[in-house]
Amino acid sequence: MTRAFAAPGRGRWLRRCLVAVLAVAVVVGAATGLLLAATPSAADAEVRTHRLAASRGVLDDGAPVPSTFATALIATEDSRFLDDPGIDLRGVLRAAGEGLGVPGAAGGATLEQQLAKLLYFDGQRTTVDQVEEVALAPKLDAAWSKPEILQMYAVTAYFGHDAYGLDAASCRYFGVPPAALDWDRASLLAGLVQAPTDYDPYLHPDLARARQAHVLDRLVATGAITRERADAARAAPWNLRDPGGSASTVCRG
Repeated sequence: MTRAFAAPGRGRWLRRCLVAVLAVAVVVGAATGLLLAATPSAADAEVRTHRLAASRGVLDDGAPVPSTFATALIATEDSRFLDDPGIDLRGVLRAAGEGLGVPGAAGGATLEQQLAKLLYFDGQRTTVDQVEEVALAPKLDAAWSKPEILQMYAVTAYFGHDAYGLDAASCRYFGVPPAALDWDRASLLAGLVQAPTDYDPYLHPDLARARQAHVLDRLVATGAITRERADAARAAPWNLRDPGGSASTVCRG
């Protein structure tokens, strides 16, 4: 008798769960549709990049991003960048867990989301902005190639000490054009974009070294370089320029 009554109860519970899941899916789908309709198309991202670069006096000649910096940036900031559609679902879930206070949860924005923040939200990061970044990221991915997204990111990112863009950063810190960046210097610059003030190599060299070590560890973890190469890059001197020098972009050769 117990089993005869238990089965219908389980069936009703399953049906209710299914209805609840479908209802949530409908609400999420509708909200996503509204969000996509309410955000820009991202087709103007290159125009925005040029405009932002011009306002900062940044060199923006459309040159490809050097492979050392691009690889270090991807390994550290968005290791699935080349394959994801602008959104990393695992990262979104980790970020949600972090927001809910789940122990050990951590999440990071994809490079497309970071670019959306730079181009469409003036670097601000309110809760509403973060939600809109998620909607804009796949639009950027659909409208632009991965190399184009990297190039726009490299032009608009801030590296500290008034150095906007990779050209200015490479010149500002090392006095060389980006094409001359080796692994030790590229890993330092890739680590700066997350928090250029905190990892300032002039004011906080120990923190900058630790951040560089993390970038090099990520390069090893992703198979980009060997542990021996990472150790050599970590031990190499930075040979930083005078901190009072200019952040001009005249170093490109």
